[in-house]
Amino acid sequence: SSIEPNLLTDEILDLTLESEKLCKHFHIPLQSGSDAILRSMQRRYTAGDYRNVILKAKQLIPDVGIGVDVIAGYPGETEKEFMETYNFLLDLPISYLHVFTYSERPDTKALLISDSVDPAERKKRSKMLRILSDKKKNYFYNQMIGKSIDVLFESKEEDGTIKGFSSNYVRVQNRFDNNLENQICKITVNGVENGLA
Repeated sequence: SSIEPNLLTDEILDLTLESEKLCKHFHIPLQSGSDAILRSMQRRYTAGDYRNVILKAKQLIPDVGIGVDVIAGYPGETEKEFMETYNFLLDLPISYLHVFTYSERPDTKALLISDSVDPAERKKRSKMLRILSDKKKNYFYNQMIGKSIDVLFESKEEDGTIKGFSSNYVRVQNRFDNNLENQICKITVNGVENGLA
């Protein structure tokens, strides 16, 4: 589940840090790094508020995984405002993006905004953000090399490996071992290959 940035309190961060029952991962929707677009979306936070939440989470829980929802091509989003979002995300210590290309939905206030972004431009912006997401994810995974992380392994794969996710949402692959299945195990990350640690 995701949590709005204005609801991610110090108490939740402290509990996540101290509890072994909570994963060290947050999915925190941003939608846009432009304050003008955030106001148009009627969000209850600014880009500055969002940045402060992310930096505080990373300071308290250095290896925390942070996923971010972002919308490309929201009505009225200029090239300048899109680049504000892109550069804002480029500078944030996040793990990956969940990119949405804006699409018209019935009964939404966004339909009343007349300045629609051309669908081809929406796709172009989405592609740029997805490439940025891949770079962010690769960088985050590489930061885990040499670290011992908790991984919940799921099931056997056809290629003789077992895969699972770490507490901070890193996808991990290991040689198959029956004893690992459905268990939380400490694993030392040796490298990153094909989007897997």
